[in-house]
Amino acid sequence: MKSNIKRLSFCLSALMLLILASPLTVLAAEEEVTASAKFYGTFWSLVPPLVAIALALITKEVYSSLFVGILVGALFYSDFNFEGTILHIFEGGMISVLTDSYNMGILIFLVILGTMVCLMNRAGGSAAFGRWAGKRIKSRVGAELSTIILGVLIFIDDYFNCLTVGTVMRPVTDKHNITRAKLAYVIDATAAPVCIIAPISSWAAAVGSSLPAGCNIDGFTLFLRAIPFNYYALLTLVFLAFLIITNIDYSKMKQYELNAHLEEIVEDEEEVPIVGHGKVKDLILPILFLIASCIGFMLYTGGFFKGVPLAEAFANCSSARSLVLGSFLTLIFTFILYIPRKVLEFVDFCGSFAQGFKAMTSAIMILCLAWTLSGVCGAEYLNIQGFVKAAVGGSTMAIAVMPVIFFLISLGLAFATGTSWGTFGILIPISVTILSANYMMMSVCVGAILAGAVCGDHISPISDTTILSSAGAQCKHIDHVATQMPYALTVALCASVGYILSGITGNGYIGLAGAAISLALAMMIIVITAKRGR
Repeated sequence: MKSNIKRLSFCLSALMLLILASPLTVLAAEEEVTASAKFYGTFWSLVPPLVAIALALITKEVYSSLFVGILVGALFYSDFNFEGTILHIFEGGMISVLTDSYNMGILIFLVILGTMVCLMNRAGGSAAFGRWAGKRIKSRVGAELSTIILGVLIFIDDYFNCLTVGTVMRPVTDKHNITRAKLAYVIDATAAPVCIIAPISSWAAAVGSSLPAGCNIDGFTLFLRAIPFNYYALLTLVFLAFLIITNIDYSKMKQYELNAHLEEIVEDEEEVPIVGHGKVKDLILPILFLIASCIGFMLYTGGFFKGVPLAEAFANCSSARSLVLGSFLTLIFTFILYIPRKVLEFVDFCGSFAQGFKAMTSAIMILCLAWTLSGVCGAEYLNIQGFVKAAVGGSTMAIAVMPVIFFLISLGLAFATGTSWGTFGILIPISVTILSANYMMMSVCVGAILAGAVCGDHISPISDTTILSSAGAQCKHIDHVATQMPYALTVALCASVGYILSGITGNGYIGLAGAAISLALAMMIIVITAKRGR
């Protein structure tokens, strides 16, 4: 069945390309291609990401699904013009994405981090930590709780979190027969949900930069006020701890945990041999240095050393530049740590660069395609943001339903585009403008937007954090999406109850209590169902 579906997907893609390549479409090409008014800023702008997501879930193949989504978007943009479609896919799409300084910074960071991982593995630091942790972490629950603690401690940036936690904890979780899909969920649930409630993080900067000009509240203050009303992020951490402590799984995750030996694991193409004699400190020190240097460069790029206040410096920092500079400095530190002590020979150290790059190839490819798809639907092209803004901004919703409406719209937009930060930029200005006179409801609605964006990002196959969580755990990407989605939707349902209550009562704290009670009831149902199933 799966092979037939994949063949069908391939045939459809090939057919579309043949249609595009026909002489009729070539002859129809114009000298200059502009966006078709039929699709620009309309419901049709949602179709490309939805096609990509649907194909990914059906075929379980990400690369071709993303490309088909990009192709559909380019077709819409060019009004089915051959020349315009090809130019938009590459010149306006992929090339534009890869020449963006922020995106390129993230890719450089991934390559350096992949190199760091390879170095720590080659030096034997990861193996030494695995042996050390194995003596102290005696249970499956202990291994999973240790992963949570490490994920919470790395609150600066979700990219950094996803790859670092996976690298460090993967040997430990493997020893206790925890599936890679479960590890990916733990990583993902402690990445964005932690960053979005941490005042000192790259996410706080994204929220602060989304406020409209002339706003009567600064971004950092609004972010702090919205933290208690980010029901999804708060409940996700509680729900994660519940699943681990009770050792209960359900839906797809249960199937994977019961049949761990059948799980498809994405390993490096070539196993990295241990050629050094590293100790635990040869893993811990580079990671600690990486955290410290990334924080330091966030302060540097934010102007802290030029007199800018601490909170403002974090709000104004360039996270991509900071991660690149921090990781490069860590690479130099690792060289100084390893080579003089002869933990690694110089040849082996240099050989890790190509190996590290190779390990990140899959994640980089998916990220590039996901970014291209997001760009195809961006404001300059199909303008999915304009469609949502017009639909929400022009509505006359009662204040009572605004929190849950903002939550659901934010969830849907982040799911379709794979970006939470883009969702912030669209919806936060709308909510602040509408509710500027009501601080409580403005804070609740901003919290709802942040919560929905993180939730949509969680369940989207084209989300960068979802992709990197899969890469960090080295599990099949679509398996991570399929196993995580039921858990995320359970928490989302409970959060929705909270936002309904907060809108009705006009008090976000009552909504928080309602969301917590809803989650407690959901956990009781899960426990009762699990006992009956045994």
